[in-house]
Amino acid sequence: MPWRRAVPSLPLRPLRALVARLTLEVAMGAHGPIPKRSEERRRRNRDDVAPVQAPAGAPLDLPELPDPDPLWHAIAADWYLSLRRSGQAAFYEPSDWAMARYAAELMSRVLLSPVTNGQLISALDSVMARLLTTEGDRRRARIELERKPPGSRLAAVKPLDAYRDLAGG
Repeated sequence: MPWRRAVPSLPLRPLRALVARLTLEVAMGAHGPIPKRSEERRRRNRDDVAPVQAPAGAPLDLPELPDPDPLWHAIAADWYLSLRRSGQAAFYEPSDWAMARYAAELMSRVLLSPVTNGQLISALDSVMARLLTTEGDRRRARIELERKPPGSRLAAVKPLDAYRDLAGG
């Protein structure tokens, strides 16, 4: 290759870093095993990126969103509506909501089809992962939804049993 001799040899890593800066690439979630939640980790080594905490539940400032298509399968419509009540919706932009509608449409077509198509299911799974719809997808992207602590339960008191025990019966 004649052009190879004319171009000085550059190490690959700095070149990739330069290209990443020029193209505004962002670090996506990691592959591999799902990381534990920050409160479940035993070792507290410093992470490269600290997880972003967001409250669980529906965000207060949702934009005006279109309702599910009445022709969608019920599961697809439920999934689309569940995104509105989910904490990761706080991070969604209008383009993400458009992608969610696309995913719901694709999900509806998969569910209504008499034939199972593995490529469509794989594409749907990929779109849903990019929307951070599962706990594992959010952990890989270093986003944690704050879980509400379980409400304090009152002790079950059975007065009749206590009186019966006192009376010796």
